[in-house]
Amino acid sequence: MSKPEFWNNKKRYYDLKSFWRNQFGCSVYKLQIDAGFTCPNRDGAISTGGCIYCDGRGSRLRQAGPLPPISEQIRRGKEYYRKNKNAGKFIAYFQTFTNTYGTYQKLKTLYDKALSEEDIIGISVGTRPDCVPDDIIGLFKTYAKQYHTWLEFGLQSIHDKTLRLLNRGHSADAFLDAVSRASGDDLQICTHIIVGLPGETREDILETARVISTLPIHGIKIHLLLALQGTVVGDLYEKGQIRIMEKEEYVYTVCDILEILPPEMVIQRLTADGYRDIFLAPSWAVKKLDVLNAIDRELEKRDTCQGIYYKGKKPDKR
Repeated sequence: MSKPEFWNNKKRYYDLKSFWRNQFGCSVYKLQIDAGFTCPNRDGAISTGGCIYCDGRGSRLRQAGPLPPISEQIRRGKEYYRKNKNAGKFIAYFQTFTNTYGTYQKLKTLYDKALSEEDIIGISVGTRPDCVPDDIIGLFKTYAKQYHTWLEFGLQSIHDKTLRLLNRGHSADAFLDAVSRASGDDLQICTHIIVGLPGETREDILETARVISTLPIHGIKIHLLLALQGTVVGDLYEKGQIRIMEKEEYVYTVCDILEILPPEMVIQRLTADGYRDIFLAPSWAVKKLDVLNAIDRELEKRDTCQGIYYKGKKPDKR
């Protein structure tokens, strides 16, 4: 196995920690921000049910009561990471629900406030591909000229049949269009996918990865399907109507995905664990470090790494 020297790490994939260390020469951490957004898939603009895997409660901060101002959320986050992680710089991460769902002026005011805080070197904003009009994309491209700027699109699957089953409320074409409009300049694009979605085969999952590998996308978050109480997926799981992936199958599939992604794509996440109070399955997912270690072991066993089969290279028989 020969991996790229520019990773400058001991991993077999290009993780976010290494990327930021290479970019800024210090440890960088995301500060999670809940700015009180909702989602057009919940408030009636598109639907009222939301995606079938989402419990709709939002962040733990939102569940605790009235949301503190953004400046206070940032202050608390910096205090925690400086105390526990020896952090140097920070990214303001607008995470909860659809964080571009608002007027241009409202969004600009919120983002400007976050970027004005001390030691904030950039911004990362999670959203839907059908909620990024041209003026908002233009705003992010303006930020990218001065700040480290990420726009994160939830995709989950490239297959329209799956998106309809998930009640996503948008098509794969909406995602492709959003990526096309957001690409260029210095704006970084990240996408989220879910492994183990109902009805999808291994080939369906890998086709999603293959399509992503051809697009101007700089980062990816790979999640596994979780069954949570209060969700459609949770109800289907409790009724025995859907199957949740076993750990070995998930690990093997994630490694297959990594092998076909571009070596320069930043791997921002490789698993998910969910809220413990409503968690149903899979039980192995609650031990996040065990999952990450298992992925490392599988890559080592294969003597392979991210990007080894990028651009259609054929894998050897294993």
